[in-house]
Amino acid sequence: MKQDIHPDYHEITVVMTDGSTFQTRSTWGKEGDTLKLDIDPKTHPAWTGVHRLLDSGGQLAKFNKRFKNLGLKG
Repeated sequence: MKQDIHPDYHEITVVMTDGSTFQTRSTWGKEGDTLKLDIDPKTHPAWTGVHRLLDSGGQLAKFNKRFKNLGLKG
């Protein structure tokens, strides 16, 4: 095995979105660093089944205005 080509594998702290923490080993950051998650299995719709629509810059309002009179006929 080649020497000095592998990343440093060390212990870090991971902070979940609800504030809970756990220790793990990773190549991310430096020894003792803290990784704060913005999305995790406790909040992501793929795991929770709860979907929220985020309206950035009025895009959702613009979409609803444009297609408000469109109805399914059948």
